[in-house]
Amino acid sequence: MTKTSYVLGAIASVAMLAGGGLWLSQAQGPEALSLAALAEGAPDAAILPDIVMGQEDAPVTLIEYASYTCSHCANWHQVVFPPLKAEYIDTGKVKFIHREIYFDRFGLWAGLVAGCGGTPKYYAIAGMIYDTQADWIGDGKEATIGANLRKIGLKAGLSADALEVCMNDDARAQAMVATFQKHATDDAVDSTPTLMVNGEKHSNMSYEDLKVILDAELAK
Repeated sequence: MTKTSYVLGAIASVAMLAGGGLWLSQAQGPEALSLAALAEGAPDAAILPDIVMGQEDAPVTLIEYASYTCSHCANWHQVVFPPLKAEYIDTGKVKFIHREIYFDRFGLWAGLVAGCGGTPKYYAIAGMIYDTQADWIGDGKEATIGANLRKIGLKAGLSADALEVCMNDDARAQAMVATFQKHATDDAVDSTPTLMVNGEKHSNMSYEDLKVILDAELAK
């Protein structure tokens, strides 16, 4: 999923996954929230604020566009993100923002779980989702993925009741799609992961290559 055609194409593919439902009830299986209706209504939904990791006044802003179902994104979070956090974010040099891209319904489900604990738990849960991507996707079946994402939420300290509310929050899901549409279109994102360093777009790269770019920005 490194090269996906266009973000608007991804939006269209999300809309085409209509029919059954968006969400899963533990008791009832797939529930009835049309993804087509979700995408159609998204332009009228509120744009969600970014969740920032690091100091707000850091000299460099790094925005990562990523999908929870993208294997390259999972690898980036497992290999590149830990040293990035230790050397640049935790030291006040870089302000980091993770923006979610939804190529499929499962990525959106994962985003709802990641956001269920609010800002304080967002990055911890998102990290758990990336770190265990192959495990929670499992056999690729809706029931399996829904159950596995719930397990991640429970492991993160969320209650079963809270997860049910979050995973069936139509308004939140619609706002997430609207936010995805706006940011990805504004920044012309056509692959994941995509990195924006102080407004300049870059494709996926190693930590060593990213350090060169960050150090150059810090030297300005």
